[in-house]
Amino acid sequence: MKSLSSNVRQSGRTMGGKKYFSVLAGDIRRDFRLYLMLVPVILFFVIFVYRPMWGLKIAFQDYNIYLGSKGSPWVGFKNFIDFFTGPYFWRLLKNTLLISLYGLLFGFPIPIILALLFNEMRRTGIRKIGQTATYIPHFVSAVVVAGLVTNFLAPNTGIINNIIAKFGGERQYFLMEPKYFRGVYTIMNIWRSAGFNSIIYLSALTSVDETLYEAAVLDGANRWKQIWHVTLPGILPTIVTMLIINLGNILNVGYETIILLYQPATYETADVISTYVYRTGLIDGQYSLGAAIGMFNGVVGFILVFVTNKISKRVTEYSLW
Repeated sequence: MKSLSSNVRQSGRTMGGKKYFSVLAGDIRRDFRLYLMLVPVILFFVIFVYRPMWGLKIAFQDYNIYLGSKGSPWVGFKNFIDFFTGPYFWRLLKNTLLISLYGLLFGFPIPIILALLFNEMRRTGIRKIGQTATYIPHFVSAVVVAGLVTNFLAPNTGIINNIIAKFGGERQYFLMEPKYFRGVYTIMNIWRSAGFNSIIYLSALTSVDETLYEAAVLDGANRWKQIWHVTLPGILPTIVTMLIINLGNILNVGYETIILLYQPATYETADVISTYVYRTGLIDGQYSLGAAIGMFNGVVGFILVFVTNKISKRVTEYSLW
């Protein structure tokens, strides 16, 4: 793939269009199996990502399901204005940003720490048990995870409240109190995804040159200094890339588990943009407004990725492009 990009750039500078496609065809023939593996991925994005973008035009219409997008009247930016001036805009934006920031602040470093811990383990059996135990929650259905959280936090029979009562505290209605929701959701997400996300950093650790550790030992560096001066700089490009991706998705809080956990009593802190899109677009049937909110979400995400990438390139010299 690297040779393709270099050949394409060189041919673009010194050769005509015919030669350009000749070089491209030759590269495809040589790496045919690799390009064949790309076909399902490309088809997925074309069918499920790019093709539905045509439907975004209903964000500028007063969409009627019976008239279709061709017969529905155009209203310009009315749906966007209704959302921005609506009573829930600031609450939704605040909740979305805070829940995402909680995830970044507490959830982003934990997979890195886990990967470093697994990398430092010398007993293979213990390492495999630890990795398996932390990977499994990722494969558990969101419905099951939400059910476990609900049972653990149940006021009368939940294990958390039983422990609190055992030590003389008062039982709490965690899922009924708005002040607890963000913490519960963040902890649940960390438990569910930290182990699986650590795989990325474990893979990056395998590319760190072993001779750097040997040189660090000769210089008298202990294990902590080796991690700080060799391991972390070695996986810094991966950390930066994952941080940019996470910042780009800062408004895309997973609505599935929130819908399973929240209720009207906790809307004050639990209702986010994606759950509001679900209620507005699918439950209330306001398809145009839901599409407008979703489009706003996507545009802000793109801007965040672009800005974060620029900042990262200037500060760390690492970037997505």
